[in-house]
Amino acid sequence: MDTPQLRVAVVGAGRWAVQSHIPGWQRDPRVEVVALAEVDEDALRSASERFGVARAVTDYRELLDDPDIDVIDVATGNAMHFEISMAAIQAGKHVLCEKPVNSDYRETRRAAELAASKGLKTKLGFTFRFAPAIQYAKHLIDTGWIGEPYMFNGYEQNSQWLDPHTPLRQVDADADPDVIAVSSIEGYGAPIIDIMHWWLDAPMTSVVGTMRNFVPERMVRDTGRMQRMNIDDGDMWIAEFENNRLGSIQSSYVTVGNFPGIEARIYGSEGAIIVRLVEEAGICQTIKVAKKDSVEFVEIEIPQEYFPEGGASTEPWPFLFYSNLVKDFATEILSGEPMNQGDFGQGALVQETINAFERSFRTRAWCDFPLEAPAGESDTERVA
Repeated sequence: MDTPQLRVAVVGAGRWAVQSHIPGWQRDPRVEVVALAEVDEDALRSASERFGVARAVTDYRELLDDPDIDVIDVATGNAMHFEISMAAIQAGKHVLCEKPVNSDYRETRRAAELAASKGLKTKLGFTFRFAPAIQYAKHLIDTGWIGEPYMFNGYEQNSQWLDPHTPLRQVDADADPDVIAVSSIEGYGAPIIDIMHWWLDAPMTSVVGTMRNFVPERMVRDTGRMQRMNIDDGDMWIAEFENNRLGSIQSSYVTVGNFPGIEARIYGSEGAIIVRLVEEAGICQTIKVAKKDSVEFVEIEIPQEYFPEGGASTEPWPFLFYSNLVKDFATEILSGEPMNQGDFGQGALVQETINAFERSFRTRAWCDFPLEAPAGESDTERVA
């Protein structure tokens, strides 16, 4: 058995931490999860016992000054992402953080710049970027398989909150109920926006689109009661890029037929690729391709090199994709090389795109990109 080379502390012991983060790290023989932090003592105790992690604390600050901890993994609720990430970077730790780091893209960029100045690496929880099918598709794109990229279509669709009595997470229960606020596009659209930028590989120049609230009253987890919740249940966006490229994004969590579901399509001068990341018939991912002289897409096999060791498309997607994510991060850190895909800089780009989408909706007009805010004024203030 390999001797662990990387020591990780996971902050947060909720559903996503125990479903993906902790088992993903423990799958890699180069990594040891040495500590857990969680304010909920019952959740902390349960995770500590389940995964055999002896050190368990209720205050993450106790872990920051430990010289034997290399990585802080932030798997808490959104409200604590930025505080913990910045504290960990200032303490000299590499940081993996769930999205978003901050709802203001400039704060995320500030965190990225601080990490870079300290020689540290960061990574966002863009889980779907690390699906083997998505990684393989990117290889095909980069090696010219589709020729010159023309168009990207991205979908993040699922039906998990179609029922208004399903407790909703990641919303501001105190927000103005008369002003539609981002939820789907920020929490669920972010992964497909990340893939759009990554695959098209050209600067975005402008966006236009809209968002809708379809289910106005919901059960909110933090309050435990039904209340008016004026959030975006669905979105549609169009984006223009340099090099004559176009993209579109559709995000929703009230879309019947997917739970969860991401689909990424790219069309070029020589061919096209469709990757579908939906658990169907016991398989969590498929990749289909077509060439310009063929009118039908055909499914192709994903090479084993794009999987974690022993991985297969029959595994649950949260475990498979996150295993790839943390494996990639461990490799980047241990290599000492500058490579660092899906980092906080990319997170800032995705968050800036979300802020541009929101501004387009508020102004009912095309929005130029990148955004430029007057000094001292936040983008959320401008679009409110």
